[in-house]
Amino acid sequence: MTLRWIAAGLLIAIATVVIAAAREPAPTFDEAERRAIAAHGPWPPAPRRDLSNRGSGQPAAIAFGARLFAEPRLSADGRLACATCHRPDRDWTDGVAAGQGAVPLDRRTQPLWNLGHAAWFGWAGQGDSLWAQSIRPILDPAEMASDARRAARLVREDATLACFHRAAFGAEPPEDERVLVDIGKALAAFQETLVSPRTPFDAFRDALIAGDAAGIAAYPDDAKRGLKLFVGRGECAACHFGPRFTTGEFADVGIPFFRRSGGVDPGRFEGIAQALANPFNRLGSHSDSADGAGATRLRHVERQHRNFGEFKIPGLRQVARTGPYMHDGSKPTLESVVEHYSTVSLDCLHGNTERLVRPLGLTPGESADLVAFLRSLSVEAPLPVAPPATCP
Repeated sequence: MTLRWIAAGLLIAIATVVIAAAREPAPTFDEAERRAIAAHGPWPPAPRRDLSNRGSGQPAAIAFGARLFAEPRLSADGRLACATCHRPDRDWTDGVAAGQGAVPLDRRTQPLWNLGHAAWFGWAGQGDSLWAQSIRPILDPAEMASDARRAARLVREDATLACFHRAAFGAEPPEDERVLVDIGKALAAFQETLVSPRTPFDAFRDALIAGDAAGIAAYPDDAKRGLKLFVGRGECAACHFGPRFTTGEFADVGIPFFRRSGGVDPGRFEGIAQALANPFNRLGSHSDSADGAGATRLRHVERQHRNFGEFKIPGLRQVARTGPYMHDGSKPTLESVVEHYSTVSLDCLHGNTERLVRPLGLTPGESADLVAFLRSLSVEAPLPVAPPATCP
């Protein structure tokens, strides 16, 4: 009898908790929270042309870039294409902690979503344009390990690629380096078209602005609670702000910057020096315009000691599908990322770590809510259309 009464009591207690949870009002947002949420849209953004790239936004250059993106002959050994690491079926990344080029790499492969609206490129911002960043892995001995002569010969000697090249950029230049630049600009034109799809968050944001009660109700309550943390107490939006959920800048968030291969990864400190010294930057002779915000940024960027160990603040669109996380791939899941920010020790933070980084002390429920919100920024994206097989 006693056991029966205990069991009955437990059932009543569980039912009471369930009923109470069911009656708990849905999360609401005050005016400041609504403004913060609205700032993370609209989506998708309007296309933006890169003035330094004459192929930007041009259909012929986009088609040429799509062909080149899947072309393994751009690498020295003929095995590695851009698509080898930036896989279309993996949201333009490879799903592993560290990339693999001609040799094992130290950093995680970044996804390519929404780069047409970025200001700096690469984990350290070593590229000041998408076309300069697209040239870098072709020449890097650790990645594709090729050179301008080999890349130019490929385009000249392959009749189909030569046709695509002429359609995009006109008469073929005699200099190998200029052909390489056209390759980089075509690759950039293609990557600019990779815009992530709308997500459940976008539908909720638009419904919140419009006062659409049904649309607001359709967004899960746990994601709403996570969103309140994101724009509120968690201060996540201080770095992950705007329609792409990133300021596009760099930060040290307490992740070790030791390389797998030994030594230290200076991050942004090294990236600034590389961008300034790059002959393919926006201020060089290969740029189609030395005007615009991008060129101004490069003219005025200065390397500071605080940049040591800073890495790119990634955008969060499609984040649930692009792990592992951090520049070194050291966090395998979204749960482990949230755990890092919840429990990070002040004693372990680097001297230059962002002042906003401090342990959030989230409860298990709050952590789960924040993960639920992050998952609402992702959907299964359709695979891209195959590049044209023949030159138009």
